[in-house]
Amino acid sequence: MEPVNGTSSPAWAKVVDQTRCIGCHACTTACKSENEVPLSVTRTYVKYVDTGVFPEARRSFQVTRCNQCAKPPCVDACPTSAMFRRADGIVDFDKSACIGCKACIAACPYDAIFINPEDHSAEKCNFCAHRLDIGLEPACVVVCPTEALLVGDMNDPSSKVAGIINRDPVAVRRPEKETLPKLYYKGADQVTLDPLAAQRPGGGLFMWSEQGEMDHGVPAGHPGPWNSSAAAVLSYDIPHTAPWDFRVSLYTWTKSIAAGAYLVPLLLILTGALDPAGPLWTSAAPVLAGAFLALTGAILIWDLEHPTRFHLIFRRPQWRSWLVRGGFIIGGYGAALAAHFAATLAGTSPPPWLGWLGGGLAVLTAVYTAFLFGQAKARDMWQNPLLPAHFLVQAGVAGGGVTTIAALALAAPAAVTEAALLTFAASSAAHVLMIAGEVLMPPPTAHARLAEREMTHGRFSRWFRLGVLGALVGAAAPWLGWTVVPLGLVALLAYEHAYVQAGQSVPLS
Repeated sequence: MEPVNGTSSPAWAKVVDQTRCIGCHACTTACKSENEVPLSVTRTYVKYVDTGVFPEARRSFQVTRCNQCAKPPCVDACPTSAMFRRADGIVDFDKSACIGCKACIAACPYDAIFINPEDHSAEKCNFCAHRLDIGLEPACVVVCPTEALLVGDMNDPSSKVAGIINRDPVAVRRPEKETLPKLYYKGADQVTLDPLAAQRPGGGLFMWSEQGEMDHGVPAGHPGPWNSSAAAVLSYDIPHTAPWDFRVSLYTWTKSIAAGAYLVPLLLILTGALDPAGPLWTSAAPVLAGAFLALTGAILIWDLEHPTRFHLIFRRPQWRSWLVRGGFIIGGYGAALAAHFAATLAGTSPPPWLGWLGGGLAVLTAVYTAFLFGQAKARDMWQNPLLPAHFLVQAGVAGGGVTTIAALALAAPAAVTEAALLTFAASSAAHVLMIAGEVLMPPPTAHARLAEREMTHGRFSRWFRLGVLGALVGAAAPWLGWTVVPLGLVALLAYEHAYVQAGQSVPLS
């Protein structure tokens, strides 16, 4: 291990010399042994890519692990500081504080974090910090037979690591993400550094195994023959899993209803279409919004790997995380809805200021998920500046639909039902226009283009087409009648599912 310069805190970095790597997997085995990493997951592994055509072919290796970023998006996304950056630059984790929300996995551009199947907490490579702290080298460095792995202090000019970084051509993975990785590759091929440079092997047949369809899996490599390096084919990789499943898709839908069920009646009051003393506003709006808000919270807790720890979001919040901010927004919105309904039970009309407060919190409830998705820096399709507006429009669709049904159930005046149905139709039309804009505009990156293709023509195309068809029908609701509202609501859920899952469908490593 390289000496530390003086008494100041070191700035640990690692160099992987791919010109020396022989692909022996000793680093993977040593890491599993040292850190008791169970089967099916790994902190470090070696990817193989074959380039060329026989007899002129070569094999490139890449040692793949956490990049120990100077600006780690996983730390910003973690709601409880279970992921944290030490003074010496190592990004470490505290399993006792992990709630298993998987926000760190969604945020990591390098697919380096996983949920341990035995303790259900997030973990990754941490440079064997427990060994560095007592003056030992990481296990992978010790066992590497060709000294392809080096760890040292970037602040120490006499260290080999600092010498290589400051003198030799080195590369990092996905520099466009601006995370400032501290894992440097010397002599690495672009076909290994770029997760989309090599195409998938035919039939999923890898060097030692087949990678069939795994539950909620993300296939490795580029899915088509138009990858950036035509003769490059993956020969060995490990399977990866998308962090968020159908429960996150369902949560976005119930949250849209929770926000819209209050916003749309408030809009109808402001336009004069609804009497604020009527039951649709005094009772139905807070009850419907509150019920779906409670359902939203239940789904979020259900999605956690440690659901009994959900209270840590409020007890030890990490305020840069939009999971924390969203949790407090939902909590505040729920309190406003409870106050609204309490006023009704007390026989008094909810004061106008309460409606404005509840409306503002409903808007925040509708749009905060866009910022949560924005923190998932790994998912290019979600880095959309119009996403907050689109989530607000979706709340209009959901709110217009449930308000129409509530107006019919309460035998409200026909003008109220017509106004709610018109809001549903107008929001559906705006929803269609925003989808068209997202799909027809050229995607900004290859990652976003592949995710969009997976949504419109791939595994999630059926959900997407149902979502678009239902929105088109919903836009014609004033002519077709209220019976199309249930289809519009189901279609909104279908679109949400396609969008959430397709955004996670592109390989990152």
